[in-house]
Amino acid sequence: MMMKSVVGFAGLVLASAAGCSVATDGAESSGLAEESLSGCHDSGTRFYVPAPNPDAKDQIKDLKKHHQKKDAELIQKMIETPQAVWLTQPSPKDVKKATRKVMKDAADQHATPVLVPYNIPFRDCAQFSAGGATTKQEYFDWIDAVAKGIGDGDAIVILEPDSLGIIPFYNPFADRDNWLEDPNALEWCQPAEADAATAAADRFEMLSYAVDALKANPGTKVYLDGTHNQWLGAGDAADRLLQANVDAADGFFLNASNYQDEAYLDHYGKWIAECAWFASGTSGSWGAGHAEWCNSQYYPANPNDISTWGLTDQWYTDNVESQTWVPYPGDAGIKHFVVDTSRNAVGPWAATPEQQALGDDQDWCNPPDRGVGLRPTSETGNAVIDAYLWIKIPGESDGQCNRWEPSGSPDPVRGMMDPAAGIWFPEMALELAKNAKPAL
Repeated sequence: MMMKSVVGFAGLVLASAAGCSVATDGAESSGLAEESLSGCHDSGTRFYVPAPNPDAKDQIKDLKKHHQKKDAELIQKMIETPQAVWLTQPSPKDVKKATRKVMKDAADQHATPVLVPYNIPFRDCAQFSAGGATTKQEYFDWIDAVAKGIGDGDAIVILEPDSLGIIPFYNPFADRDNWLEDPNALEWCQPAEADAATAAADRFEMLSYAVDALKANPGTKVYLDGTHNQWLGAGDAADRLLQANVDAADGFFLNASNYQDEAYLDHYGKWIAECAWFASGTSGSWGAGHAEWCNSQYYPANPNDISTWGLTDQWYTDNVESQTWVPYPGDAGIKHFVVDTSRNAVGPWAATPEQQALGDDQDWCNPPDRGVGLRPTSETGNAVIDAYLWIKIPGESDGQCNRWEPSGSPDPVRGMMDPAAGIWFPEMALELAKNAKPAL
């Protein structure tokens, strides 16, 4: 983990990376003392530590009150670790004000913030994290406000998690010459309020606009949604990224708010990056416009058995890296990515066969006994991975998971009613802290 990534973070503030923490107990992030950052200097990027969820502080106090000092220390260390700030304020005025405050606080820490704009129309397709702007113009105005709030400072933007994995009225097989697929098939997200004829195109237009607006700021790095290795196939992810203007972005992000294993994610991200180059209309390659030709974790590999992934690697060796029409540019010439490691130390949770037979196990929603993973750092040791980041706030709930039970029921796996999305979940927070790898 010692080699700095080749590109992607040049020009950002250089200071501490892995293992750097900032004292936040009893202090707002803007008031952190400079000496609290001492001893955190190497060649990586210093990432911003926001003020923690107030309920996390309450949990620490309660643990100390009950003489559980070691557990309190673990939660303290977890909230002292750099993590993202999610921007959900609905009005342009409010989101610009909030963004400016984060930028000021980050400057006081001599750090680079990770910002997550999360307001696109039909966000999360009316599931646990429903909401967002109501029109394209409303979203354009909102993104413009975020860009103004960032200004000339350094920032990393994780643009709209799930926005390319969940697209209203999207047909991934349209205009594809694959006779095995239904050219009229639509994905599951079909909200009644959306215009079926324009919703998918609107999604790509809004993301493309956002990339251009945010990249107009010289210090802003922008990453689009690449989902994860148990979701879209690598070619499908690359195709959606190209439609969303990834050519103008710095790259894409993986595993946001999820739990996938690092080894799988690193492989998957490289395939997406190579496929996007292969299929890019500007590459001049023989595969231009045909991301669907790219092999993925689903074929010829087995998505659940990484020992088979060399089969898919071979396709990229034979069809991308050995290309003669336009020589493959190497890792420096393809899009890079960042990975959310905030909760993936243990890997994904698997329900028992008996539980799976009952219905949707919602393996992404507050799974038990997970742990926080690699600390945020730009020292990734992988030339196409710009950073490992904590995008999801560890300790905050994914939603009121009912799994196979009727909506509104307690979580049958945990035997309790989970908090609403974004609310602090003490039981899960302590699990994440205790199961951290490396240990907190």
